[in-house]
Amino acid sequence: MTDDAPRARHVAIIMDGNGRWAKKRHLPRAMGHQRGVEAVRKLVRGAREFGLEALTIYAFSTENWRRPDEEISDLMALMKRFILSDLDEMADNGIRLKIIGDYRAFASDVVELIEGALARTADNTGTILAVALNYGSHDEIARAAAKAAAKGAVTPEAIEAELDTADLPPLDLLIRTSGEERLSNFLLWQAAYAELIFTEVLWPDFTAEHLGAALETFAQRERRYGGR
Repeated sequence: MTDDAPRARHVAIIMDGNGRWAKKRHLPRAMGHQRGVEAVRKLVRGAREFGLEALTIYAFSTENWRRPDEEISDLMALMKRFILSDLDEMADNGIRLKIIGDYRAFASDVVELIEGALARTADNTGTILAVALNYGSHDEIARAAAKAAAKGAVTPEAIEAELDTADLPPLDLLIRTSGEERLSNFLLWQAAYAELIFTEVLWPDFTAEHLGAALETFAQRERRYGGR
């Protein structure tokens, strides 16, 4: 990577493939989600080492409520376990937790844990870990446009100022694992000029080395933003 190569400040990841990872190994789907959480843990450490200012991960979409109740329950349990087990490490390493989406729709015990983690890391100045919970980009844009309209003229700048990600750096790179090549209602506004990378690697197998390779690919791209 040369000194003048573009460097990503903000990376987002659609973490796809937990179920397929488990199915390939004849394991329960919940085991795939568990291994997916372990991949998150390792990647957060990697993001810090690569000097990213922000890492946004798609953890639970507004559409995920359509999944079976048992799977949703498993996901909520894993979320609570992750917060309880990793909060000290995040706080000690300067990571600031941020939530995009409406996490208050979750059960009260989950909301309480999330808000405690937000408060615990609020003053940290290292990498921002933005977790999309009960998030959908259509909903985000609609909410932002309504807030902008309540304040005055609805312009792209006014909408952008009301997005859940308004306090994050512009999105540079969006990665989706598992070989699927779609955005699935994730950061549609923010991804307008982001670079996209789709990888066949299933999420539980995604490592800091894969992130490093993606950042190397990003550094080789020429970003024109509609220019020549």
